[in-house]
Amino acid sequence: MSQKMSSQAYADKPARSANMKVVEGSYAVAHAVMCCLPDVISAYPITPQTHIVEHLSQMVADGELDSEFLTVDSEFSALSVLVGASAAGARSYSSTTSQGLALMYEVLYNVSGMRLPIVMNVANRALSAPLNIWNDQQDSIGARDVGWLQIYVEDVQEAVDATLQAYKIAEDPAIRTPIMVCMDGYILTHVYEPVELLDKELSREFLPPFQPENILDPSDPKTFGAFADPTTYTEFRYLQFEAQQKALGTIEKVAKEFEETFGRYYGGLVDSYRAEDAEIVIVTMGSVIGTIKDAIDAKRAEGKKVGLVKVRSYRPFPVQALRKTLKDASVIAVLEKDVAIGGEAGLLTDLKAALYNSSIRTPIIGFTAGLGGRDITIKDIRKIVEKADAARKKIESEFEFLDLRMEIL
Repeated sequence: MSQKMSSQAYADKPARSANMKVVEGSYAVAHAVMCCLPDVISAYPITPQTHIVEHLSQMVADGELDSEFLTVDSEFSALSVLVGASAAGARSYSSTTSQGLALMYEVLYNVSGMRLPIVMNVANRALSAPLNIWNDQQDSIGARDVGWLQIYVEDVQEAVDATLQAYKIAEDPAIRTPIMVCMDGYILTHVYEPVELLDKELSREFLPPFQPENILDPSDPKTFGAFADPTTYTEFRYLQFEAQQKALGTIEKVAKEFEETFGRYYGGLVDSYRAEDAEIVIVTMGSVIGTIKDAIDAKRAEGKKVGLVKVRSYRPFPVQALRKTLKDASVIAVLEKDVAIGGEAGLLTDLKAALYNSSIRTPIIGFTAGLGGRDITIKDIRKIVEKADAARKKIESEFEFLDLRMEIL
């Protein structure tokens, strides 16, 4: 697959250790969840997320993980179960995708509004209709405003490491906010590749036991998700907003703590590749980054100063980090696997807003690609670079569908 990790990314991986195994991406993530010691796992299988919870179910059955594993009748129920579990003080986990995430929509707001630090892996997949089971990121991008933190990962190793980091971020007393770790379906969930599995003892040293400040306890009665009239509702939302802003620093801090313990670092909020002197900068998220890195290396060999900025934290949106990273670009090209019907696309719109009040007056153009699993090739990235180069003089189109097949229309 062209959207796999680049050869350079493999070369940058740490030296082989006893924990380095060739495993399926879903198993690697399940192993990471096991290392986090969740008290309750609630799951409803849906492609391409199914293997994650299948592996966790087997770990519980084999006695490798002491956790309550609940199979339920729908994704709505899967997350609803965890509302009760988390409110009672249990570290909780689920995973889902696509239509399953859409079915959870009402509960997503309940979880964030009650400040329950649930961790959920989202195996990104296209939404119906028409029915499609392949990868794009429309599902989680569509849930960008529900109050959950969102981390997007580049490869399986980052999915593993971000899952452990997610619990430490979400359970921080100043944050207490649920988090999605978003990984591209099939491309990452079903691939077999070398992964350094987390060391159980180090993981448990890194992640302290869950100690919620407020729980449902008959001896100390409290109310969760109570009725709020207009005199108090705004303040509840403000506290959620404030927690997301605080999470910007916490995500950075936890990423550095993870590096100190495990030796791997992903840039915290954003990361970059050959962007320091780049005139054309591509901004994106997810597994397409491997393809873009290879394309950048090829363009650099031709004398083109092209670089990459990877958005790792989409919520909270890292406004200041992006302004700092993009300040010297001559033109910015945003590539993403989603579309805002009637608008442009999520990352593009947010980036434009982030730069609006800054001193950056760099031209920004956007591209939607890879919808419904359509491959994004090096040829496509070259086309983006050509359009971005031309946009330095004149912007022909601020936003377009890349590789649109006119013969189908």
